[in-house]
Amino acid sequence: MHSPRIKICGLTSPAEAAFCVEAGAHAVGLVFFPKSPRNVSLAKAREITRVLPPRVASVGVFVDATYDTLMATVEEAGLTAVQLHGNEPPELAEALHQQGLTVLKAFYVTAEPGLGSAMRYPSATALVEWGKGVLPGGNAMVWGEKTPSLPRSCPLVIAGGLCPQTVGYIVRRFQPDGVDVSSGVESEPGKKSFKKIQMFTQVVGQIQLPDPIKEPFTNAPTHL
Repeated sequence: MHSPRIKICGLTSPAEAAFCVEAGAHAVGLVFFPKSPRNVSLAKAREITRVLPPRVASVGVFVDATYDTLMATVEEAGLTAVQLHGNEPPELAEALHQQGLTVLKAFYVTAEPGLGSAMRYPSATALVEWGKGVLPGGNAMVWGEKTPSLPRSCPLVIAGGLCPQTVGYIVRRFQPDGVDVSSGVESEPGKKSFKKIQMFTQVVGQIQLPDPIKEPFTNAPTHL
């Protein structure tokens, strides 16, 4: 029996990162996309990653960035993983994986890139959201009632529209390897609520799923 791994995305301060660690998060996400209210500078990102213990992954979120930009940001910000939230080709995901990075690739149930593209990214974790709004990412769009066939050949992370009130239902319904939340644990755009983070991690931590998981945020072996 196990609980899904938890990623808290869109952090903007070291204090938020420290609380996520205390609350039991397995990964935190830092957004490198200027149009996002959660966008961080390289200097701020480095401040955040410095407070993370080795067991907590630091995931940089990018939209159609080049390989050189990605690798430079990884090195300067101290990231251990990258999340590709645009139309990045499979070759880019594989090249990043070959550098020892964990790679997450976003797919959508009701938009492009769709779930059928996931098989083209065998070395990436599939981060699946229901729909696509104005900005890349979940845009707080909740999951519909029609259950899609989700990728299972690679680690699966559910994102988009999650919050302490909805995550329990979603986890029991899809039994993912991990969950990813951003706006659902905020007090305002770009500002995390410590109370909501604690509620979210407690709900997920209480759910026990029957099958061994595939680690979604790290290349380390699965630990139950």
